[in-house]
Amino acid sequence: MGGRGGGRHSAGALLVVLAASLAAAVGCGRDDDPGVIEGARLPEATVSARDAARADAAAEAAAAARLPAPGKQILFGDLHVHSTYSADAFMMSLPILSGEGARPVADACDFARYCSGVDFWSINDHAEALTPRRWRETRESIRECNAAAGDPANPDVVAFLGWEWTQVGTTPENHWGHKNVIFRDLAEGSVPTRAIDSDSFTNAAMAQAPPLRTRLGLPLLDFPNRQRYFDLFHYQAQLREADRCPAGVDVRELPEDCMEGAATPGLLFEKLDQWGFESLVIPHGTTWGIYTPPGSSWDKQLTAAQHDPERQTLIEVFSGHGNSEEYRDLRSVDFDASGAPVCPAPTEEFEPCCWRAGEIIRGRCEDPTSETCERRVAEARANFLAAGVAGRHAVPGTSLEDWKDCGTCRSCFLPSMKYRAASSVQYILGLSDFEAPGDPSRFHLGFIASSDSHTARPGTGYKEFGRLFHTEARGPRDEAWYERMFEVDLDAEPPVESVAFDPGTSDLPAYLSVDFERQASFFLTGGLAVVHSEDRSREAIWDALRRRETYGTSGERILLWFDLVNAPGGAAPMGARVKLDAAPRFRVRAVGSLQQGPGCPDVSTAGLSPERLASLCRGECYNPSDARQPIDRIEVVRIRPRVEPGEPMASLVEDPWRSFACAPDPAGCVVEFEDAEFAGSSRPYTYYVRAIQPPTPMVNGGLARCEYDETGRCVEARPCHGGYQTPRDDDCLAPGEERAWSSPIYVLPR
Repeated sequence: MGGRGGGRHSAGALLVVLAASLAAAVGCGRDDDPGVIEGARLPEATVSARDAARADAAAEAAAAARLPAPGKQILFGDLHVHSTYSADAFMMSLPILSGEGARPVADACDFARYCSGVDFWSINDHAEALTPRRWRETRESIRECNAAAGDPANPDVVAFLGWEWTQVGTTPENHWGHKNVIFRDLAEGSVPTRAIDSDSFTNAAMAQAPPLRTRLGLPLLDFPNRQRYFDLFHYQAQLREADRCPAGVDVRELPEDCMEGAATPGLLFEKLDQWGFESLVIPHGTTWGIYTPPGSSWDKQLTAAQHDPERQTLIEVFSGHGNSEEYRDLRSVDFDASGAPVCPAPTEEFEPCCWRAGEIIRGRCEDPTSETCERRVAEARANFLAAGVAGRHAVPGTSLEDWKDCGTCRSCFLPSMKYRAASSVQYILGLSDFEAPGDPSRFHLGFIASSDSHTARPGTGYKEFGRLFHTEARGPRDEAWYERMFEVDLDAEPPVESVAFDPGTSDLPAYLSVDFERQASFFLTGGLAVVHSEDRSREAIWDALRRRETYGTSGERILLWFDLVNAPGGAAPMGARVKLDAAPRFRVRAVGSLQQGPGCPDVSTAGLSPERLASLCRGECYNPSDARQPIDRIEVVRIRPRVEPGEPMASLVEDPWRSFACAPDPAGCVVEFEDAEFAGSSRPYTYYVRAIQPPTPMVNGGLARCEYDETGRCVEARPCHGGYQTPRDDDCLAPGEERAWSSPIYVLPR
């Protein structure tokens, strides 16, 4: 913070002296703590009524298809939740971003029970910021949440313990991405005594010390909120001062009070094996280009060294950071014969951001057709690519509007920002490792969705409201703070040429190295993880996760069943792997979500104090009526994984392969289909379905809110800012088709 804009707000050397005196007098930073859980277990009648409503809808859907009622319960949860123990969440809590202050682990427990009404959730703070003290307090807070849930055989909510392994690479070769780790058990001796971080660039970014001018200036410039800034500096200092565990030592022989790292997925799996505890590793945000270098691909992760098929059995297809499901043959970068990066030309469906960088510079030329301008345009594209995820710094003086919808998959449902096609879930399911002994190895993953909340709010998608606290959209609270934070002078004339920018040598704060500001338009309220479970217990939910009998939704509580009806020995549910020598026959049943009433139900207003209810739920809770949304259609996706190296993925991913319109029946929609082509093929096939509701308003449903011309080109963008530029009460609603994604059924030839 500071720079040209910040300098205009400085008061010189005397101000520095005064700020230093202030820091000495007041500046003892305090530790955030895990908070206090206020709410007791929900009344038994409330939990029973919730379960009965789903069971009745399931029985009605089954009766309409002349089938017996399902034997398992459907339970909704969120397996991706952060408190302000996470460094980025702490930053979002700051007053200069109009943040809410600390959001501890205990808040998530009360929110899950009384605001969103989910059945299970997990804590997943970034391991890179989990000091030994924070990890101990996290474990205890999760135990307290479960202790408040009542009978372990029939709890009102189940809280799982976990963390996020947050790896970020600087090139496609050393980038592995983000994975959540969750554990079945809770007791001491049954969970690790340390979180395992990624031992990567992320560690340094989260602990990065602000410049001296920031540490002195922030508390004085925002004096009433000075303590929160002192707390931030204290938080970051603790991370810098924490002891690192020695490498190459078995986890059980390491000191308890050190921070442990694993630089690759293979090392993470090795350490989890050493602990020996029941755990799951769930990749997420795979297409999220804010931190994923252009050209990244999941090909390198399907090896015996980097994949554990016993632990890495689920993947998050959708979250508050966007949709990572869909594959399109779209590229943010190409490479020439020598391996040098080249900017691809735009298509009707996709404009690479490197191309947009050139067009921004073209717009600054006196003569856009001149040779000089063409040189500047080419340099801008090359400089953008050379800067990796920090490409926007190659073109100084830009606004969000300048970038239009670059990097957006226009035909995808709510895609993540700066889409990375070769890391999409569909691409991942099409991969094969031909170097594995015997048959090629492949990913067999179940699907979930979650929120990725950074305000300790599991299940934020229960209603489409609250853009600035149910999503991660944040930004400076006024123009002066904008100039300080982004180190710009808004009155300066933008340069006519791009610049070479190397994020590896830059002293910019980590949040300025990426498109932090632009991301605000792409943040959503988030999704849900759903299980078909034998009962409400921790063990039953875990067993459903283990067998991949799971699905994800975009936030709505859609009921979904997907079965292979002619599997040997009887119908096989979603997530199954089946060998078959006949044409597979499938059945899909889907029931729309319950429409929401305004406000909060009596159980919520009785369960929390008015102050806590207002702070956590913001006046709106999960409050279902008896009416349901209809199901508009069922889409079937078919993927034929590679059986030969180099098969083009675009020919193997069929999306949609089939589509079935549904009548607007409150009992839902039932569809049956078969695939005669499989019986004559010797290759494996993968099938999953989407149950899609009619369009309804969604927070940030319009993303960059582009206006398109007749060729599909974005001619004007109206992005939804996280800061003062967009009114705080504007939820930026736009129509979107809420949906559920089943886990795939993997059918192999006999």
